[in-house]
Amino acid sequence: MTTVETFDIISLTDEARNVVIDALANEENAAGLGLWVEVTGTQGAGYTYDLYFSDLSDAPSDAAIGKDGEVTIVIPARSVSRLKGSRLEFASDGGGGLVLVNPNAPSPEELNPGVPADILALGIEGALATRAVSVLDEKINPSIASHGGRADLVALDESNKVAYVKMSGGCQGCAMSRMTLSQGIEATLRDEIPELSGVIDVTDHASGVNPFYANE
Repeated sequence: MTTVETFDIISLTDEARNVVIDALANEENAAGLGLWVEVTGTQGAGYTYDLYFSDLSDAPSDAAIGKDGEVTIVIPARSVSRLKGSRLEFASDGGGGLVLVNPNAPSPEELNPGVPADILALGIEGALATRAVSVLDEKINPSIASHGGRADLVALDESNKVAYVKMSGGCQGCAMSRMTLSQGIEATLRDEIPELSGVIDVTDHASGVNPFYANE
């Protein structure tokens, strides 16, 4: 357990701290609880988070633990670097709620975990990639836009002729997304670019609006 006297991983504004303290007062065994803050994944261009109260005695040995005023904060080890310098605020808009302001952003590898790092590093400026982007923009996205969806090329293996595509909007987590990929996106891309040998969906469907994949 890493206990930090000057806790510079995350700070709370006065309003946010008061909200947390009030909520903590309604919990049983409040004195033994900490506010856990962790990164759970990515969505769009940012991280997703989980904030909850849990027993301090359950904190992993490698967790970072510190205090902000009267609030004890627990950060699991894998989230420490991703939350460094963050600030928890209270936003009054939309009925009010806690908002985490994080200066850190996911790396390309975190945003596209299904793409080999060496392929991702090549970018999408190659000849086949440029053609694939044009097909997506001109023939595919106008069609799926009626369902609030979008598909983007995130990488293309020019050697093996494999395109990596990510869906968003109404297509992310939609139960019909497999059909959209195989019968719509992949079929159109391969019709327009016969050289392509395959199209791989790297969408995180579990974080979509209507997810059909469940995290285990």
